[in-house]
Amino acid sequence: MIEKIYKLKQQQINQQIMSKQKVLNQIEELEEEIYKTNDSIRTASVELFGSISDFQVLEIHKSNMRNYMVQLGQKKLELLKRVEYYDNIIVELNKESEQFNYILQEQKKAKLKEIAKNEDLVAAEYTQAKFIQNRKERNA
Repeated sequence: MIEKIYKLKQQQINQQIMSKQKVLNQIEELEEEIYKTNDSIRTASVELFGSISDFQVLEIHKSNMRNYMVQLGQKKLELLKRVEYYDNIIVELNKESEQFNYILQEQKKAKLKEIAKNEDLVAAEYTQAKFIQNRKERNA
């Protein structure tokens, strides 16, 4: 039973690690999008002799891209909080898993001690039987 619980905890740990990895991949994608948007803001321009309305449109476009970057930053913060949440879950599951592993190891040690005790008992009985048989042969 303990072994099944231990395996279940290990499986839960693996699931949480996979979930955490998905979130980390999303963060990486967001960082790439933030970089591209920032690059677009820096490289956006109008023609040298464009009208004033061109500059206004450019400024509106840049403002929209800045707002988009802020939104991406907020999403990234939310995802970082989820990563921290998964880290906490993984730590707790690892603690539980280690406890069950300790119990399993103690059970194995107890079984080995019981086997050694039984082997000693069998060896002692064999020795006693041999001793008694040798004594009978000497007396006869």
